[in-house]
Amino acid sequence: MTDTSETDTTTTSDADLRAAVERGIPATIAELCALVKIPSVAWAAFDPSHVQASAEAVAALARGLDVFESVEIKQAGIPGSSDLGQPAVLATRRARNGRPTVLLYAHHDVQPPGKDEDWESSPFEATVRGDRLYGRGAADDKAGVMAHIASIRALVEAEGPDFNLGLALFIEGEEEFGSRSFATFLEENREALRADAIVVADSNNWDIDTPALTIGLRGNVTFRLTVRTLDHASHSGMFGGAVPDAMLATIALLATLHDADGSVAVTGLTSHEQATPDYSEQQLRLETGLIDGVATIGRGTILSRIWSQPSITVTGIDAPSVANASNTLSPSISVRVSTRIAPGQVAADAYVALEKHLLEHAPFGAKVEIDDVDMGEPFLVDTSGWAVAEARQAMADAWGTEPVDIGVGGSIPFIADLVRVFPEAQILVTGVEDPDSRAHSPNESLHLGVFKRAVLSEALLLGRLNQRTGH
Repeated sequence: MTDTSETDTTTTSDADLRAAVERGIPATIAELCALVKIPSVAWAAFDPSHVQASAEAVAALARGLDVFESVEIKQAGIPGSSDLGQPAVLATRRARNGRPTVLLYAHHDVQPPGKDEDWESSPFEATVRGDRLYGRGAADDKAGVMAHIASIRALVEAEGPDFNLGLALFIEGEEEFGSRSFATFLEENREALRADAIVVADSNNWDIDTPALTIGLRGNVTFRLTVRTLDHASHSGMFGGAVPDAMLATIALLATLHDADGSVAVTGLTSHEQATPDYSEQQLRLETGLIDGVATIGRGTILSRIWSQPSITVTGIDAPSVANASNTLSPSISVRVSTRIAPGQVAADAYVALEKHLLEHAPFGAKVEIDDVDMGEPFLVDTSGWAVAEARQAMADAWGTEPVDIGVGGSIPFIADLVRVFPEAQILVTGVEDPDSRAHSPNESLHLGVFKRAVLSEALLLGRLNQRTGH
């Protein structure tokens, strides 16, 4: 794909787009609230009809724009399975007169809500408190969906529906469940999704006043670890002290994954060297709720620990509950291990290092099994392209301040698939979230001022790309 550098001066102005965004925000927020009401959790234990309903609602919004030549709800197969993935929305419009095509990505599925009592308001009843909209998916990522819809709507209002920019709107339905059919979906819809620039609206901003472009993402390696020491449970009083129970062995094994200061201690997991902005421990405590007196972990700058070093977290454990605890030695314990790997490392290599470490450090000769493995590649953005420059300028103009280039400790593994299938496309990872959004947590929320500025940023970007010719 070539640089599209010439400009058609007869098209709409930034002022027209600003006015259109301003007029459209109330309706956009109402539509977002309607999406939040749909409990579209793609996890296997949840009702898939809600994900279908969510896809249908998004498709209706796309059709209502009256700019797409095709709007479909589609599913793709999951590799290694006879099952289909969750429904996604794909809407397309061909570019004309030498304009580029932009692929706009977000996802309409959400994380499970967790316990209702941990929420200050119902997770699937969008609630405004102060300048924030609360609800599961209000930020991650139904706000990303609506940012795309609203920015296209603003372009249509300011320019008319007969604009020249090519668009592909891809709203996935299983990102929170591992994007298991994503690679197949790309292959089956390669031509419909082909674009010069790809906007992934699923990341963070620096704060509520400063936009950010995400240029680095950690990858992930997650798996179930099972530790066995006994064929069956035995009386802890009769045999404790001579027989190692599985809980003891599991605790001892997990403790080998970190040094005394909390740094990852697995040989073969690498770090990525990069400069990081100033970020204080006080800010970290404020944004995470780290309790007074509890120390931070790791070495290096705080942001390097989050953005460019590996981390290992035990996210779940299958063991006897306290309420049902009996005086027995547990024969086996299973835990879910989530590893974030630094940009520059191959996920498969990281898994090999983790497997080797766990097998070599199993205490007391305990039997170690690893299964249910999921891997996602890290990502580094090439920031030299014209689309990155256009995105940065659009953000600066919409927010009134220059954007910050950030890394993100979380993972968006499917970006590696986008790069593989569309190597010439420029990837722009943007977002509607801020440090207080609490995505994946109870009381997830969207700052409405951030959302408005994110919509305006994307509307300005689309308006300016609609003027680019010479492609």
